[in-house]
Amino acid sequence: MSCRYTFGGDEHLFVEVDEAMSLEAFFISLAVTNAIREASIEGVTEICPANASFQIKFNPDIIHPDKLLAIVKEAEAAAQQTEAKLNTRIVEIPVYYQDPWTHETLMRFRERHQDPDATDIEYAARINGYKDVEAFIEAHSGAPWFVSMVGFVSGLPFLYQMAPHARQIEVPKYLRPRTDTPRLTVGYGGCFSCIYSVRGAGGYQMFGITPMPIYDPRQAVSYLKDFMVFFRPGDIVKWKPISREEYDAILKDVEANRFAPKQRDVVFDLAAYSADIDGTNAKLMEALYAD
Repeated sequence: MSCRYTFGGDEHLFVEVDEAMSLEAFFISLAVTNAIREASIEGVTEICPANASFQIKFNPDIIHPDKLLAIVKEAEAAAQQTEAKLNTRIVEIPVYYQDPWTHETLMRFRERHQDPDATDIEYAARINGYKDVEAFIEAHSGAPWFVSMVGFVSGLPFLYQMAPHARQIEVPKYLRPRTDTPRLTVGYGGCFSCIYSVRGAGGYQMFGITPMPIYDPRQAVSYLKDFMVFFRPGDIVKWKPISREEYDAILKDVEANRFAPKQRDVVFDLAAYSADIDGTNAKLMEALYAD
């Protein structure tokens, strides 16, 4: 794939790796931004990777734009030839699907939705060809997801479904954004799932909620004491459907600082994944649930 380079004003270089989201585009973006960060280039002040693109902020009084462009293009050429492997982790995220809080919220905004007579998850199940909501939940939680970007609001992960293209879920965003979304809502827009790290406006379809905090600026949550944001690009996520009783129990454990997310270190090999998606996913899940 061929990247497209454009300058944004005097201080930004924007690089579009591909027009469509893919893990191949993500890995090139990750490799280039990591190389630029490790090079500690004088004049580069900020590096912002995204799903299939990235942006670099620089001081043109310190580094000439053409010089930076040449450095980034050289890093891209190297990334195109590099074997795409990533030392990362797979994490289990509990989800209470069809919870009462997102249900109450979505009912307040039906006039902004494509299907005012259905809930968000009923609509998503129907347009993706699933026989019922239960089958949709099984599909949404059955395959792992790849965190391709963290941002938009603090700590919010964008998650790309690790499934063959024909089986990937796609759901449009609301016709008009809501003015309210519960904190820790599991949402969906386009080809991405997400977790709303804070309460606020939003346009993604709402499927459920997790009891597991993913952003804590006070760093009071036990597993966020080292860093206030839980997710990082390259993380792999496995959704785990839970009941109301399980939700309440996890919430109590979080409040008592007893909860620890289930996670395992893994190596993700893009070539192996592309050759056998389902087989790779099965091995990742085996690693997560190995004793």
